[in-house]
Amino acid sequence: MTEGEPSYIDYETFLDPDFSPAAFANALVTSTNNANDTPLDLATPLSRVLFDLQEIDTHIHNLTTKSALPLLAHTQDQASAAQRILKEVEDQVASLTDGYQRLEREVLRKWESAEEARVASENSWAALRLARAVGRCITLGRQLEGQLAEVTGRGTGKEDHRAMVRASNTLLMLRQMFSATGDGEEGQGLDRVKVIRTLRSDLVIPAENTVKARAQQVINRFSLSSLSADDVGGGTTARANGARSPPPASSTFAQTEETKAKLSSAITTLYLLSPTPKTAITATQFQPELLLSTLQGYIHNSLTSSLSSLSRGLAMMPNLDRALAEVSARCQDLAALEALLATFKTPVHPCLTYDKQGAEQKNGNNNPENILQLLLRALDTSSLPSYFWRSLASSLPSRVQEILTRGGASARALRSNRDRLRTDLRECVLRGSQLPSTIGKGRSGGEPVLVGNWEREAAVMVSSVVGVLGR
Repeated sequence: MTEGEPSYIDYETFLDPDFSPAAFANALVTSTNNANDTPLDLATPLSRVLFDLQEIDTHIHNLTTKSALPLLAHTQDQASAAQRILKEVEDQVASLTDGYQRLEREVLRKWESAEEARVASENSWAALRLARAVGRCITLGRQLEGQLAEVTGRGTGKEDHRAMVRASNTLLMLRQMFSATGDGEEGQGLDRVKVIRTLRSDLVIPAENTVKARAQQVINRFSLSSLSADDVGGGTTARANGARSPPPASSTFAQTEETKAKLSSAITTLYLLSPTPKTAITATQFQPELLLSTLQGYIHNSLTSSLSSLSRGLAMMPNLDRALAEVSARCQDLAALEALLATFKTPVHPCLTYDKQGAEQKNGNNNPENILQLLLRALDTSSLPSYFWRSLASSLPSRVQEILTRGGASARALRSNRDRLRTDLRECVLRGSQLPSTIGKGRSGGEPVLVGNWEREAAVMVSSVVGVLGR
C-alpha cells in the first residue's frame, strides 16, 4: 500500500510473522456472531474475508501495474549479473580443472612411479637383509660344525673342552637370530627359509644337545678326591683311614689343573646355554636352570650312591671301611667342587642386560656374585659338605632300622660295634670334609686340609646310626 493511501485492511496483522490463520478465522467468527446462538452465521465473516482478499488482490495489481517497468529492468539487471558471475565461475572451474590435470600428470603419476620404486627397493632391501642373515647363519653353522668336531674329538681323536665354550657362544648367536621377531632385527623372517629350518633341525639342535651332554658329563665325572682308589672300592685291602700314597707330583698336578679347566669350561657352557626368559632381565636376576639342575643332580647322585654304599657297609660290617672311604671320597669331591665354584665368576652372557656393577664385571672388574652363591641359594644351605652330611644323615635312620628289623648277624654286629661305628663315622665326616691336597695347598703331595669345624655334622651322622641302635 502506498503511503498516504487510506485502507481499512489491517495489513500489520497479516504481515505479522506470528500470524495464525486459524486464530484470525476464530476471532472473525466470534466477532460477527453471538456465542450463545446455536446456529452460526458464517456468511458474514466469509464475505468479509473474500472482500479483504479482493481488496488485497486489487492493491497488488495496482502496485504491479505501476512498477512493472522498474521490476523488469531490475530483473534484467539481476539476470545479466548472474550470467557474468556464471561465466567467471566457469572460467575459474576450467582453470582449476586444467591445473588438477597438470598436477595429476606432473605429480600424481610421478608419485605412483616413485611409490612403486620405493616398494621395490624395500622388498629388495628386505631380500638382501634376509640373504645376509641366511649367509651369516650358514657361516655360524659351519663354525659350529668345526667346534663340535673339536668338542667330540672327531677327526683328531683328542677332545678340546675349551671348544664347548666357543660352541656355546656360537649357539647363542644362532639362538638370537632364530628368535628375532621385531621389525628391523637381523634374523627377522628366517623361519620362512627352508635351508635355515634344515640347519636348525639337522645341526643346531643336535649340536646344542651334544654340547650340553658333554658339559653335564664333565660335571658328573668330576673328582679330585685325595683318597686312594683302592679305598674307594677298587682293591681288596681297604684301609680305615682311606689314605694312599699319591702319584708323582707333576703328573697329579697336571691332571688336577686339567680337571679344573674342564670343570670351568663345563660350568661356563651350561651357564650360557641355560634358558633365558623372553623379557629382558639383568644378570643378577638370571637363574641358570640348566647349570643348577646339573650341579644338583651331581650332588643327588653322590648322596644316592653314598647312601647305598653305607647301607651295604652297615649290613655287612667287613665292607664298612670301604663304604666309609667311598662316602669320604664323594664328600671330598663336593668340598673340592665348592672351593672351585667359589673361584668361578658368573660368565658374561650376551643375552642379558648388565647394571653398573655388571658392567664393571663385563669390563674385567671383580663381581661378588659367583657360581657357588647361586648353587647355595638354590639348595638353601651354607655349605655343600654340610648339606651332604645332613641330607645323608636324614636318610640313614630308616636304613639302620631295616637292618635291625631283619635281625640276624648284621643286627648283632651293628649293636656289638657301636663304639667302633661312633669312631669310624666321626673320622669319615672329618676325612670327607677335608679339601683335597691339590686344592688345599695348590700342589699335590701335601696332606688334605680341613677347613672349618665339622663336629656338628659328625655328631649328626653318629646320631643317625648309633642313636637308632640305642633305642
